[in-house]
Amino acid sequence: MAHLVGRLTALKVTKVKKPGMYADGAGLYLQVTGDGEKTPAKSWIFRFTLRGRSREMGLGSFSIFGLGEARAKAAEYRRQVYEGIDPIEARRAQRAQAALKAAAALTFKECTKQYLAAHSAGWRNAKHAAQWSSTLKTYAEPVIGSLSVHSIDTALVMKIIEPLWSKKPETASRLRGRIEAVLDWATVRGFRRGENPARWRGHLDKLLPARAKVRKVKHHAALPYDELPALMAALRAQEGVAARALEFLILTAARTGEVIGARQDEIRDKVWTVPAGRMKASKEHRVPLSAAALAVIDALRKEPGGAYTFPGAKHDKPLSNMAMLALLDRMGRSDLTAHGFRSTFRDWAAECTDYPNEVVEMALAHTISSKVEAAYRRGDLFEKRRALMSDWATFCASSGVADQKMFSIRA
Repeated sequence: MAHLVGRLTALKVTKVKKPGMYADGAGLYLQVTGDGEKTPAKSWIFRFTLRGRSREMGLGSFSIFGLGEARAKAAEYRRQVYEGIDPIEARRAQRAQAALKAAAALTFKECTKQYLAAHSAGWRNAKHAAQWSSTLKTYAEPVIGSLSVHSIDTALVMKIIEPLWSKKPETASRLRGRIEAVLDWATVRGFRRGENPARWRGHLDKLLPARAKVRKVKHHAALPYDELPALMAALRAQEGVAARALEFLILTAARTGEVIGARQDEIRDKVWTVPAGRMKASKEHRVPLSAAALAVIDALRKEPGGAYTFPGAKHDKPLSNMAMLALLDRMGRSDLTAHGFRSTFRDWAAECTDYPNEVVEMALAHTISSKVEAAYRRGDLFEKRRALMSDWATFCASSGVADQKMFSIRA
């Protein structure tokens, strides 16, 4: 059978142009592709059968490997097949190992930099990216920043997380998730192998107590709803943009970031349309504006303020996110937060109205936890929310306890 091996010659390999498979013998083939023109593509193929399975393995281009080199490669792979080794899998493992060795100098700090470059464009705002970078720089980099990513193990992750877990559980939880994300990215890119040492389920949850058990969730300080009318009266007596912003925030049950970022062109025809980029759920949200909320806007539009509805001290910049807290402090209510008024609204709606829960939740722009319910609820209950926010404005302007009553849905 010796005559069946070495059938090709260097001259034939050089001159052949017709597309096809040309056997050299013992599984080695020259593959010619193209349309028969002057410069067809030529490459080497090794065919073999292992454990009853026929496979085909590329050995490289003829422009790189000559006939002698291709035969040497084929001989090496035939020996592996004889020994029961799949040469394709062996080569894949060899390349993976080479990638790991090449990544030995790729540090966690460098991986973090590359991860942020790849993902930060998809985040809601630059502040989120800055928080990501700051958290890892402050807590993770002093421990593992200069280490190669493939050398990071559970002990190192615990060295970072464990001291924070009881003191700052929220920070520690976010930090763990960010380390996990960077290491997952490094694994997919081939810079490390194996399980992620920062994963929670089935791993760190066996070493650390649940975050909820470490420290109870501290909710934003909220005002009892029966005290709100009195506070609103005091608030309306205050002057300045911060006072009007807080008044508008209460009347719309919106979040601080949504309000201070509000632009003049977002408010049209008694509707405030908050773009997805400023919403927590990354989904555009329409807010029906009551007469009281519109009065706040109309009063501010009489003053030059640039593009923002609630302008800050600097030209064409929004109000500071601390301005409303500072206002509450000046009013002697440092026990309250701007976000807490959403809870006040929620409590009032539950105790003093018969609006369905889904209408109230939609007014708060809460996401629907049930995927099934979310799939079927296509509308935003806008007209029902318009009635709800009108009733809320009426309550905010009332005299308090004496005017508490059940508000009914208006058709």
